[in-house]
Amino acid sequence: MADNATDKHVPLEHRHRDLGARMTDFGGFQMPVQYEGIKAEHRAVRENVGLFDVSHMGEVAIEGPDAIAVIDALVTNDATKLDDGQAQYTAMCNEQGGIVDDLVYYRLGPERVLAVVNAANRDKDFDHMTRKADEYCADAEATLTDEGDEWVQLALQGPNAEAMLQEMTAYDLDDISFYRGAFAEVAGMEMLVSRTGYTGEDGFELYCAAGDGEPLFDALLDEGEDWDMALCGLGARDTLRLEAMFNLYGQDMDETTTPYACRMGWTVKLDKDTEFVGEDALRNQKESGGPERKLRGLILEGRGVIRPGYSILVDGEEVGEVTSGTFAPTLEESIGLGYIDSDFTDTDSVDIAIRNRTVSARVTNNAFYSR
Repeated sequence: MADNATDKHVPLEHRHRDLGARMTDFGGFQMPVQYEGIKAEHRAVRENVGLFDVSHMGEVAIEGPDAIAVIDALVTNDATKLDDGQAQYTAMCNEQGGIVDDLVYYRLGPERVLAVVNAANRDKDFDHMTRKADEYCADAEATLTDEGDEWVQLALQGPNAEAMLQEMTAYDLDDISFYRGAFAEVAGMEMLVSRTGYTGEDGFELYCAAGDGEPLFDALLDEGEDWDMALCGLGARDTLRLEAMFNLYGQDMDETTTPYACRMGWTVKLDKDTEFVGEDALRNQKESGGPERKLRGLILEGRGVIRPGYSILVDGEEVGEVTSGTFAPTLEESIGLGYIDSDFTDTDSVDIAIRNRTVSARVTNNAFYSR
């Protein structure tokens, strides 16, 4: 992994700087954290349409007659259930059941899979995937290729995303249902168009060749003028995903947490035919009563803002810790995620230690916001 932010660059970094974005280091890349402001960008996505550059994410191609078998051995979900053009969200675990990464992968055909991994984990994930593919699928006819630098990924999100994007393509976007993708021509360029995203809104992610990234970005800017489209940074992406109760790798989950601990147990298919990495550990955890701590949603009932690292208390006793927290622009209240000892995860209310005082918070296992 790069030692500093200057070692890694997304193709559009100079365009973000030229357009006045405030930049930040994320996963070794310089990325826009905000343009107009986090609240304004957040509301634009909830109410209209916003454009994110997420080209710092990594892509790993798995190709060959056994491509589906290989991805199925690497992840907890069941890749054999996918049709061509379908995507799936999953965890990828180590032998102890800890989450190496959460990712989305696309079955582009019977012999090609494209896995999209988190920016900070690109090198780690590719190493893990190649090692475990050799171990679990030694005789498989498939090759793994790190294609992270070959793609630009842009996310167009919000209730007007489809209408805006439809003006730029002859492909009928109604034919792309949720968590499916298709190759289509957008603004004269061929790319993968998928109905996915991490904001809790309808929208699309556009995967084009790196060389087409700037022309596509400019075409979206031009069309976006008619739609009052907002340019958005990672700050709004974080508040949007938290309102939808989507986890952030490195905060809400990592290699010390299992899918059963962080509300991702639904991605674990212990009954699938393929032996997968971490299966034995996950089976043992499920059969032995589950994890010691579980991730829960928190809604603050008093003044203050929930922040990562704050202690979670019941009757003055520390029973957990906040992993994510913010003031939610859509809800106009403070929300967060935190791990709570399993003995207390069914409680309706806890206290959050905010500086030198405690504030009551409701506990929930449901998304804070849904469209």
